[in-house]
Amino acid sequence: MNQTRHGVVCGMAAGALWGSVFMAPLWVPDFSPLQLSAGRYLAYGLCAVLLLLPRWKEVIPQVRFKEWMVLAWLSLLGNILYYVLLASAVQTGGVAMTSLVIGFMPAMVALVGCVRQKNMSLSRLAPSLMLGVAGVMCISWPALPSETIGAGGAKFTGLLCAFGALASWTVFAVVNSRWLARLQCYSASDWSLLLGLVTGVESLLLVFPAMSGAGAHSPEAWMRFCGVSTGIAIFASVIGNAFWNRMSRLLPLSMTGQMILFETLFALFYSFLYEWRLPTAMEMTASVLLMASVVWCFSLHHTGHVPGKVTSEA
Repeated sequence: MNQTRHGVVCGMAAGALWGSVFMAPLWVPDFSPLQLSAGRYLAYGLCAVLLLLPRWKEVIPQVRFKEWMVLAWLSLLGNILYYVLLASAVQTGGVAMTSLVIGFMPAMVALVGCVRQKNMSLSRLAPSLMLGVAGVMCISWPALPSETIGAGGAKFTGLLCAFGALASWTVFAVVNSRWLARLQCYSASDWSLLLGLVTGVESLLLVFPAMSGAGAHSPEAWMRFCGVSTGIAIFASVIGNAFWNRMSRLLPLSMTGQMILFETLFALFYSFLYEWRLPTAMEMTASVLLMASVVWCFSLHHTGHVPGKVTSEA
């Protein structure tokens, strides 16, 4: 398996695991997004500590102060700030508007990759980006006229939060990819665990606001909440992030952006299974467009060596 194909497989695995995050609110509907975020990231931090313990004296001492600062910045951008902005956008602007804005993330990351790495011309990548944007619009656009959440100033606030979330995760993807290429002393999984460790500490800031608005829940509900939070932390955060970091070392940014579409595809697939139904014509069209976008992007990159990418095993 060559470098590009290996990277795509890792991107698919990350998307499959990240797509499960969208199911969490359905599994524990009585808990708010802020509570789910606090629970997930606290569990992520705890899992990271437990997995690092056997090699704590080997891994932790080699992390320099500058790298701790980078980890803190990345954790804030890619986890805490992103989710808070995303949840705020959904609550004030609605799901459809938020998903439409966030759906431009693959195009944003790919565009930055074209500018920074100059390994792919924008004109060649444009058809793939347009297919991805068209797929996202097929999912989101029909719901916009019926969206009732937020009006006037609240709707505008939600739009600003959605664009803030878009900018936050785009910067995270670019900066994280650059540091992964620079820091070959860390494996992709170790970097994910270090991010989890720092995110767990930062998530303590979410505990008080999350719990202050918590209603009364039964012990069974709390057990289910802890189970979902732990499961999402292990599969989506620990394992999913490790796959994403591995992929970021194998693929250029111009292709990394398109890999985010797998999260949307798998989230759609899981929702169909959960509701036990077939996709509508519009949903099927969106899925085909998203997959065509990824295949087109892969066909542009699969032939040659990617400049500046690292092939060492994690």
